[in-house]
Amino acid sequence: MKNNFLEIKNVDFKIGGKIKVKNASFLIENEGDTLCILGPSGIGKTTILRTIAGLEEIEKGYIKLNGKLISSKDKHVEPEDRNISLAFQDNSLFPHYTVEKNILLGSQRNKTKKKKKLSFKKIIHMLDISKILKKYPHEISAGEAQRASLARSLLTQPDLLLLDEPLSNVDQSFKEEIQVRLKKILSNLKITTIIVTHDSYEAFYLGNKCAIVLDGQIKQFDDPYNVYHFPNSIEVVNFLNRGILIPAKVTGENSLENEDLGTIKGNFIKHYAKGSNVQLLLQPEDLEHDDKSNLKLEVVDRKFRGTNFIYTLKTNSDLLIPVFVHSHHEHQHEADEKFGIKRPINIDHIVCF
Repeated sequence: MKNNFLEIKNVDFKIGGKIKVKNASFLIENEGDTLCILGPSGIGKTTILRTIAGLEEIEKGYIKLNGKLISSKDKHVEPEDRNISLAFQDNSLFPHYTVEKNILLGSQRNKTKKKKKLSFKKIIHMLDISKILKKYPHEISAGEAQRASLARSLLTQPDLLLLDEPLSNVDQSFKEEIQVRLKKILSNLKITTIIVTHDSYEAFYLGNKCAIVLDGQIKQFDDPYNVYHFPNSIEVVNFLNRGILIPAKVTGENSLENEDLGTIKGNFIKHYAKGSNVQLLLQPEDLEHDDKSNLKLEVVDRKFRGTNFIYTLKTNSDLLIPVFVHSHHEHQHEADEKFGIKRPINIDHIVCF
């Protein structure tokens, strides 16, 4: 039987005697995979990382790394014996060392390892921090400090890398490029990683799996695609904020009815009896723009996102519905204008609650 690379079973994650995340179970199947933990601030994401690193003990359940028990009620492997690297959000650089010396601490820790080494020059180039090597932490920006801390953690080449909001201070214009570089590094070196973030797009790009932490528990643990398209609860829908829930009545095996939009057809993810009243998840890409349609809704707002617009439309019953449109579409609508919705409405996968 194949062992999962990291296995966490029925653990209460606590700090200061208070349970932050209760009875949590999740895993990383393969070495080199990345798990992203998503959730709002203060929910316990950092406590999960601290506990896996060995900085907090557990009283129930267990944590296994590479088939070895490292945490349980009866066993606690000390942090220095776990070969786990934890990079905190506040970077934790030593103020009396230059950036270069701070980063080289990671490679010094890696001296005795037989793994393929990641060169100092390569990581400096990939994270674009060559110009700050001779500076001290107080002389650089928060984003630069974060990247320096990330470089140090990567050079240790741990069995498990834990990153707490690693790109939160990086300029938005540079963040996507750093994400691409980071993903390439982790993939090439097969560094198994857990990344804590509040940015769902970052999690969906970097993670092989995502764990959504809400209300003191893991609400959903799944592939990024499934988390986005098939959220398993209203709480996850509200957290991701990628659509709205509208009232509807099931009218058949593949159809339901909303009083404003009319008939909507598609494949139900979960079976509902005919006549059931449900809440239908409607995401911005589910509806299509068509000015020739006889279904017209009022434009309340229009947000330009570069490659697309997100229109907010108001229905007769005052529902506010977001609709995605490519930015090169010919007829841009202003507030108070009418916006046509293509009929018949078809949604590939119908998600209801």
